[in-house]
Amino acid sequence: MNENKMIVDLRSDTVTKPTPGMLEAMFSARIGDDVFNEDETVNALQEKIADIFGMEDALFCPSGTMTNQIAIKCFTNPMEEVICDETAHVYRYEGGGIAFNSSASVRLLYGDRGRMNADMIEPHINPDNVHYPKSTLVVLENTVNRGGGSYYTLDQIEPIYHLCRMKNINLHLDGARIFNALTETGDSPKDYGKMFDGISVCLSKGLGAPVGSVLLGSKETIYKARRIRKVLGGGMRQAGFLAAAGIYALDNHIDRLKDDHKNARILADTLKASALVKNVMPADTNIVIFELTDKYHAEEFVEKLGHRGIKCNTFGKQMIRFVTHLDLSDDMIDHTVQTLKKLH
Repeated sequence: MNENKMIVDLRSDTVTKPTPGMLEAMFSARIGDDVFNEDETVNALQEKIADIFGMEDALFCPSGTMTNQIAIKCFTNPMEEVICDETAHVYRYEGGGIAFNSSASVRLLYGDRGRMNADMIEPHINPDNVHYPKSTLVVLENTVNRGGGSYYTLDQIEPIYHLCRMKNINLHLDGARIFNALTETGDSPKDYGKMFDGISVCLSKGLGAPVGSVLLGSKETIYKARRIRKVLGGGMRQAGFLAAAGIYALDNHIDRLKDDHKNARILADTLKASALVKNVMPADTNIVIFELTDKYHAEEFVEKLGHRGIKCNTFGKQMIRFVTHLDLSDDMIDHTVQTLKKLH
């Protein structure tokens, strides 16, 4: 039983509700049939985010899993290989979609909190040999979920871009939380558009929209992606109500991401001082991952916080994840801090 009236949901940044301004934008959206390319608001969202990243075209989809899986299918053929970090969302959390949707194999690398570099990738690009799958795609994730919100800078990405060009390999970005990364680095989205063949941007995480992700790429890539989206059941017809939320998020919710990062660091600092916590990953953005001592099993710790109105998830053996977002007030953060301090 919850001992407090306040509910603090730290399970994910996907739990947010539309703000009043976002709801107003949704209700006033001009709509049509997007499968016929006739939804004005969907078209406006796609044009807007393509322009932000300086890319030719974009495609609105229900989820980041769909945009990533469409991209992988666009950039690979059966019996080819995808190179990614072993923590990558496309590998761990998309239901085996690489194998099912694209019939591709995966080469897993072990980066620094999920971040790879060119020197690490190059030895694992297969030679042209009948015994090996052809290496045709590298996937980066920014920020890295299992890396505790770790991020790449453009200076780190550029050598990977040049390697992929030299080897004639496509480069895709799972940018589910790309604006969290950009908030910290100050890098230009348009410079990202020059580096990647495909970029997936989630609108329903830190940006606070209720549904949706967008795949960015060349006109040729997005033409192919639209056909794949149809096959996967992603044609949403009058989707302008949802696209309007995405436009509002891009206009109003990017600058405030720094507040989420500040709150994550407050929680991380509190956890570092707790005798119940063995280790805390650096809180680079809005994700805090920490390891408990043997005092509590992870499930027991989650249950104990739940009784105090704080929702969170286990994230592996003795591991817990907190994620900050726009629905968390200062009072909620303070309640969480005080609760953590009192746990023993």
